[in-house]
Amino acid sequence: MHIVYDHRIFSRLQQGGICRYIIELARALAAGQGVTLEIVAPLHLCRPLMAASDLPVRGRYLPRIRRTTRLRLALNDWLGNRYYRRHRADIHHFTYYSARPVASRGAVSILTVHDMIHERFPEMLPAWEKRVIGEKKRAVARADHLICVSEQTRRDLVEILGVDPGKTTVIHHGCSFAPDTVCPDPPLVDRDYLLYVGLREGPKNFAALVRALAGSRLLGRELSLVCFGGGELSAAERGRIRAAGLEPDRIRQMNGDDRVLVNLYAHARALVYPSLYEGFGLPPLEAMACGCPVVCARAASLPEVAGEAVAWCDPEDTESIRRAIEEVVASEERRQQLIQAGRRQARRFSWSRCARETLEVYRRCLER
Repeated sequence: MHIVYDHRIFSRLQQGGICRYIIELARALAAGQGVTLEIVAPLHLCRPLMAASDLPVRGRYLPRIRRTTRLRLALNDWLGNRYYRRHRADIHHFTYYSARPVASRGAVSILTVHDMIHERFPEMLPAWEKRVIGEKKRAVARADHLICVSEQTRRDLVEILGVDPGKTTVIHHGCSFAPDTVCPDPPLVDRDYLLYVGLREGPKNFAALVRALAGSRLLGRELSLVCFGGGELSAAERGRIRAAGLEPDRIRQMNGDDRVLVNLYAHARALVYPSLYEGFGLPPLEAMACGCPVVCARAASLPEVAGEAVAWCDPEDTESIRRAIEEVVASEERRQQLIQAGRRQARRFSWSRCARETLEVYRRCLER
């Protein structure tokens, strides 16, 4: 079986959960028997893909030059089409949504649907993001089979787009960090802190977290907040932080590789994940694997992923977020309970299982 993964997500993002998913899936599949694969990303901007020297990547890393995403997508579609005309594939697994049918001729087309955020929260998204709604609808209709990363995503997909449930399979992500990960390095942050990971706009609900911190004497006085990824804090964000009553220096943004991320998880008082909606939710799972207690919104797919190994909060209630954080921070006994429960929960998710179940989908589709 020869499998091709296309460029779509690697032409859009420098890093992120979907990039990690494709790379880890390809890595686990490549370790098996009877499978060859390649990632066709002619001119990509994904740093983890550049570093994945163990994978057959047809392309090279070209950093973002201002805002050239649409030009990059069009150029990579053209280059990809030339490659697909010369090289046959059995499975073409699309890494993101596209309105145009750029695919390997004769191959079975597989699309992973990661969430339905655009459809559930269009009012929270910038205008350019709303294009994804139409692109996704056409890509979903065109695919031979759909992989959903959670039962929540499948339910939303069936409800919103009217997809036949028989065209879908739920396959959970794995966790890239071992469930007993221990960080030997000293903390990168020189004071106690809470950790937030990922993007901060729209349904990620970061503004509610800022308000929860500002409303707590305990948290505002003793802890800082570290935001990993998601870009530098904008002037508008800093203005909202000041308006909430927090000093801007209590919140800092950091970037880095997995070693930096593991360090931040391992030494944080807690990861706080107040998102209103997730298709899966990798950061809570990663935090649990690294021995970091998690405060998490009881919303969408997050109960499916986190089980009972986190301190739950209502993401639409600032006081609920504040109380859940204080409960964890104020009690070392509670922290240790969550750490142990989190490590057990993280053991349920692996990329080898994800790859095994994905390969079974490929085989079933080829047999039809």
